[in-house]
Amino acid sequence: MTKLHEIYKCSVCGNVVSVMVLGGGTLVCCGKEMDLQEEKTGEQEGNEKHVPVVSVESGQVSVNVGSVDHPMEEDHYIVLIQLVKDGEVIAGKRLKPGDKPNATFCLDSIEGVKARIFCNLHGVWVN
Repeated sequence: MTKLHEIYKCSVCGNVVSVMVLGGGTLVCCGKEMDLQEEKTGEQEGNEKHVPVVSVESGQVSVNVGSVDHPMEEDHYIVLIQLVKDGEVIAGKRLKPGDKPNATFCLDSIEGVKARIFCNLHGVWVN
């Protein structure tokens, strides 16, 4: 059963979807159920180029993808940076090859907020 804001990827064609409205059922593409993109952390894989690094200054939240900038090439790049609170996406930015792997958001408080990114090759990562 899908849940709100989960991200799924087709193992055949590579289509990626984010659940924005729940309607029940399963997500299918190319005749197969789509794969849920489980959130990964630095503790799980220790990859310094995928874990979001968050800093806060004067009401602005900056998210950089990786302690070393993640590549932003045609075949390997960050597609999305999101801020999530209580299971709800509260802010987001879409990226494309050639962009910088970072985003800045204005928030009153970051209490309970986590950063989440989606890499086109390596899936979903959180801080």
